[in-house]
Amino acid sequence: MAAALQAAITRAWQGRGVLSTALLPISWIYGALTAVHRWTYATGLKRSEKLQVPVIVVGNVIAGGAGKTPTVLGVIAHLQNLGFKPAIISRGYGGSHQSPTVVADASTAHDVGDEPLLLWRSSGVPVVVARNRVAAGKLLLQTHPDITHIVCDDGLQHYRLFRDLEVCVFDSRGLGNGRLLPAGMLRQPWPRTPVTAAGQSTQGLMVLKTGQSDLEGHLATRALSETAINGHGQTIALDALRQSGTPLHVIAGIAQPDNFFRMLQAKGLDLQTTEGLPDHYDFDSYSRKSDGREVLICTEKDATKLWRHRPDAWAVPLLQTLPPSFLAAMDQALLPQHTPPVSSPHGHTTH
Repeated sequence: MAAALQAAITRAWQGRGVLSTALLPISWIYGALTAVHRWTYATGLKRSEKLQVPVIVVGNVIAGGAGKTPTVLGVIAHLQNLGFKPAIISRGYGGSHQSPTVVADASTAHDVGDEPLLLWRSSGVPVVVARNRVAAGKLLLQTHPDITHIVCDDGLQHYRLFRDLEVCVFDSRGLGNGRLLPAGMLRQPWPRTPVTAAGQSTQGLMVLKTGQSDLEGHLATRALSETAINGHGQTIALDALRQSGTPLHVIAGIAQPDNFFRMLQAKGLDLQTTEGLPDHYDFDSYSRKSDGREVLICTEKDATKLWRHRPDAWAVPLLQTLPPSFLAAMDQALLPQHTPPVSSPHGHTTH
């Protein structure tokens, strides 16, 4: 019932029909609360705290997955290619941590959240999770004093943390119907005005699109890897799965599971069954009966939890290429804070 209602609301976000209009009063209340929150920082009643190194916040103003995680990885890779030593902070949504926590070998998705664990495994840079991003940043700098940049995974609305640059990620849905939650999918009005208090420099804002839309911004390209990996560290080419004729069951516990299914089909895979699960799904209670012939395919994010129970599941990485124009603009925006120690050709593919 809850899933059906959520699906109906999600569909309503693309138009201004009866359901969206009926939800407008709640959106007005939500909008007023977010406006007051922003106002307290803009007027100086509350102050953003500036860390000792440049901070880049990568997030979105729309509900649902828009490609934030691969964008974080792309920014990290670019900074590394320039000779810097970046690190990541994240809220750690879905994790059980109660205080700032450093992601480590023994960490699980249940401890620190699935996305921070994926970021740590994929990037190899230090990652700290905390609901208070300022506390996360301070712990990061305390434990890794050689860090030159902090990339914040999500947190556009976490004004307590001062940021030198904001990267707002959109997908092909654009702004939807342009309304605030829950009548639309906007977390705050667009265009977004960075919150700037007296005595603090203006933050830059960049827009990255991971799908075609009417919004102006830099367009990234996305594709699935040609190779999958399982919990044992083994790899297999998607072409081998195509030719095997083995029944494929695909699960996706992400914001838009259908996108993952379509991308696999575009690779020529014949999906016998698909199973869309809620975002950040906890696979502790997951079970599926099969005859033993079936191959289980999942996303990289799901693998951080699913591999504990099904290490045989094949995770297919999502690759995203940040355009040269975006990387050049990011370098230019950060020039007041640093001068890159080495030159680097723009254009990087990450997952």
